[in-house]
Amino acid sequence: MKNPKTWLAVLGAALLVLLVPPLVGAGGDETGTQIRGLRVMVPNTPGGGYDITARTAVKAVEDNNLNGTTEVFNLPGAGGTVGLGRLVNERGNGKLAMSMGLGVVGSVYTNSSPASLQDTTPIAKLTEEADIIVVSKDSPYQTIEQLLDDWKANPGGLPVGGGSSPGGPDHLAPMLTAKAIGLSPREVNYVSFDGGGELMASVLGGKVAFGVSGIGETRDQIEAGELRALAVTSPERVEGIDAPTLQESGVDVSFTNWRGIVAPPGLSERDREKLITLFTNLHGTEQWQEALRLNGWSDAFQVGDEFGAFLAAENDRVAGVLRELGLA
Repeated sequence: MKNPKTWLAVLGAALLVLLVPPLVGAGGDETGTQIRGLRVMVPNTPGGGYDITARTAVKAVEDNNLNGTTEVFNLPGAGGTVGLGRLVNERGNGKLAMSMGLGVVGSVYTNSSPASLQDTTPIAKLTEEADIIVVSKDSPYQTIEQLLDDWKANPGGLPVGGGSSPGGPDHLAPMLTAKAIGLSPREVNYVSFDGGGELMASVLGGKVAFGVSGIGETRDQIEAGELRALAVTSPERVEGIDAPTLQESGVDVSFTNWRGIVAPPGLSERDREKLITLFTNLHGTEQWQEALRLNGWSDAFQVGDEFGAFLAAENDRVAGVLRELGLA
């Protein structure tokens, strides 16, 4: 017969298992700020601005133990409105968010999307970024002035590529530039690519005469000498980029893109606050601040209702610009 003390020890251990709740790791803290099973959708192809932003943010989230494993997945199409439609149809899903920006605002109009950003739950505006005009290293154009002179002489013969559909930032920037130098936007031969990755391949391959994209999508190729930067669209020069502003070059254009995070409609207040808290905590990390610097992104942090008011104002602004250009 076993020692009665042994039986008592076994019984005590069993009672502890039954009566003491298990410790919950960081990835499963459903009562705190953690969001188990969180997925971040990118509504364009890998290598584009939304993709780089989402993957940079999620890496910082995981590296700083702000959340458990967080999936990033791509659902491209129609300038981001395919992804937007999916997001809006996921009503009440607090485990889904979407990386987006100015491009989706315009695509809603130019693609006649039944879903609108006004249908989403605004979470956080993260960054602002200048667009940049680039050519391949083999291009004959050494300066922005040379390029614009030829573009004015033969607008249809110099196709310009952008990593967004009509209405997006990479489309609006060259259209506003064309208007500023006396070209009709309807004369411009604009070639749309679904994200900066596809665009850069076409610029490097000589399929377009020049490209317009974000700094973050071009910096590596510029530093490697594969691309030549001719001008930036921001009101001030960008650190680390050897290129003048359009305004310095006599072109009256000042334009910046922005990116942020939205979630499905109909979230509970608890789920909404958990997402806002997650991206607020991300914003406070040294890793994210360093990513802003490395990618040439300006810190443009806003959350919740403040970001929602910004989205509404941007919706009105983009609609006005598209009408002014005769594109909406």
